[in-house]
Amino acid sequence: MVRWWLWYLLTAVAVVAGGPALPPSAATALYTLVGLSVVAAIVTGIRRHRPVRPAAWWTLLAGLSCAAVANLGWAALQLLGVVVPPFSVLDVLYYAMYPLIAAALAVLPVHGRYGSPLAGMTEAGIITCTAAVLWWTMLVDPLVIDPGRLPADPDFLAYPLLDLLLGAMAVRLALVSGARAVSFVLVLLSAAALLTADTVYFMHAATTGSVDNPPLSTAGWLLANALLGAAALHPSMARVAPDGTAGAQTERIVALPLYVVMVVLTPVVAGIMLVHEIRAGGIDEWDVLVPLAATTLTAVLLVQRLRQLHRVAQRRAADLDARGGELEAALHSQGELQRELRHRASHDPLTGLPNRLLWHERVAAALAGRADGALFVVDLDGFKDVNDRFGHAMGDDLLLAVAARLRGLMGGTGLLARPGGDEFAVLVEQGGPEAAIRCAQHILRAMRRPVEVQGHELFATVSIGLRVLDPELTALDMLRDADLALHGAKAAGKDQLVLYDRRLREERLQRTRTVERLRGALADSELLLHYQPLVRLADERFVAVEALIRWQPPGERLVPPDAFIPAAEDSGLIVGIGAWVLRQACADAAPWHQRHGTLLSVNVSPRQLREPDFAAMVRDALAASGLPPQALILEITENVLVDAGAPTELALGHLNALRLAGVRVAVDDFGTGYSSLAYLRDLPIDHVKIDRSFMPDRATGDPRLPLVKAVIDLANGLELGTIAEGVETAEQAVLLRGLGCERAQGWHYARPAPAAEVARLLAAGRRAPVATA
Repeated sequence: MVRWWLWYLLTAVAVVAGGPALPPSAATALYTLVGLSVVAAIVTGIRRHRPVRPAAWWTLLAGLSCAAVANLGWAALQLLGVVVPPFSVLDVLYYAMYPLIAAALAVLPVHGRYGSPLAGMTEAGIITCTAAVLWWTMLVDPLVIDPGRLPADPDFLAYPLLDLLLGAMAVRLALVSGARAVSFVLVLLSAAALLTADTVYFMHAATTGSVDNPPLSTAGWLLANALLGAAALHPSMARVAPDGTAGAQTERIVALPLYVVMVVLTPVVAGIMLVHEIRAGGIDEWDVLVPLAATTLTAVLLVQRLRQLHRVAQRRAADLDARGGELEAALHSQGELQRELRHRASHDPLTGLPNRLLWHERVAAALAGRADGALFVVDLDGFKDVNDRFGHAMGDDLLLAVAARLRGLMGGTGLLARPGGDEFAVLVEQGGPEAAIRCAQHILRAMRRPVEVQGHELFATVSIGLRVLDPELTALDMLRDADLALHGAKAAGKDQLVLYDRRLREERLQRTRTVERLRGALADSELLLHYQPLVRLADERFVAVEALIRWQPPGERLVPPDAFIPAAEDSGLIVGIGAWVLRQACADAAPWHQRHGTLLSVNVSPRQLREPDFAAMVRDALAASGLPPQALILEITENVLVDAGAPTELALGHLNALRLAGVRVAVDDFGTGYSSLAYLRDLPIDHVKIDRSFMPDRATGDPRLPLVKAVIDLANGLELGTIAEGVETAEQAVLLRGLGCERAQGWHYARPAPAAEVARLLAAGRRAPVATA
């Protein structure tokens, strides 16, 4: 479909080439068909490609239609043997073709080299004036001097004048357009073929006096028609001359050497002609008027063009000034942006404090300068709770308030930075380690005062880890040691200052080694369970067992839980270990419950309750072992229930779902945390386990006794079961029974033992040792 234009052009060229070999009548008919086919091609191109501005093509169609009608008329008259008069309607149609084609070339949509449409017209006029001088000198003037050489047609000289008009428009089109679409090139080639054919015809007529068409002229006219038809069929006709320099609109003189030649050639040729005529002795008024008019017009056009270029230069100068101002502003903005980027790269975007990168650089510089001071890391206690309870916007405002308070507390004594998260860092380079310690203690005390944020009073205590500067270490070593000290402060209960010493690193390394060994312990079956019985104080019978994990490395002593559970909690291994404990304990306890009705109590880590599939894991363990849900008690620490935020909501969801299935929940070590007794009323629990640290030693005079009594009374009032831990004497057992405690466990009744030993104890059906006072 796209190649139709090429087939059309090749067919037309073949007709042009083969026409001379045909009889005159056949050739005339064939040439007439070529003219008509061009009209059809233009109509087809307009309808198929729908140019954005079709006026040029419709004008071109009108001009070629005039020529086609004239050709058809000539052919018809020749076939009828009618002699055509010297000046007829057919001549008028031929004349009309030229201005219509010129008008079409003038309105073709082009964009490119010139900002003003007159610029191209001016340059085209200069070139046309030069062509007119050559035309007059070489062709017309000899005929005017010798009228006998002119053909008999009175309109003979009209065609060269029309050619000048058409040539001017073609030159203007070639100069103005900055691009070369295929259709555009074909249009220009068509104009060139038409002008060439007319020139050959004019020269033939001038030299022979005959108005018969020479074969070369006929071929040129037909080729011009064929090229226009192909241009109309090509898809690029919709845009003809696209904007090759879109947005540039940079006006310039095209082909400067050619332009200079054209300007100089007009007076030079006119002068040579005058000299020739003077020597020949045949000069007349036309020999002066025509060259003079052409030279004058060239000068006028040249002045006009120079004025146009002057205006262009002025516009460019103004544009350069404006762009210079824009460039200066852009450079200023770039400088500001670079400074801003450098600041952002080294400062925290929220607080504006130096970030981790700048902090590291300053610590390294202090070590290189062998500064006598220390650095310490300040971490907010409970910041995650603020985010979970009030949202991150409140958390950000808290960080801003804390940063402002720390700035005030520092008083210019050191560098305050925010490495990230809820952590701040301070570098004190003067005054020795004592100054840094005093600064840290001052911050520790001051941060115990509440911070007001968004109308709320928040307590934002801090934990601080301090490291004395050691020039023999790197900045990373110093920061690692400060983090170890901070971890020690957190582990010691928070709201504390801990100075780094070698023991902290050794403990950390030991914990790391413990974690690595624990990874293999679970896979190598080095973990095992012991069970401690619980008694019902009313009749001193064993009614439940608590599963307690132990670790038995090959060839080593049994490792108690407090030696490896904290490391498992920190590393996250407790999730896998806790799942194994639950599955194994349910499997061991299922036959005990079936035979003796024994309940099973299993400790659950807070990390386990944050797992999305915890409730499903418990149900799977019960289903796999056959232990009914009513026989399982899950022991949790109270901080799991009273902390705010999404993790606690997830934990409460798990516990509520399991309680609906029949599983019971006990709060372990109750009273050791920060919870209120009011939580016993609102949270999903069934039992309260009183921590061993509250166990009174005697019935009178022990300050712990009122606390234990209050917990038991409140739990009984809320219909919650009570379990006392750490019962080691008969006096304690009698006291707890008298206070109304439901169950107890401790060495007074039985120590933790392997499953086989506990199974024998339960099978013997013996009561626990009877407590007597």
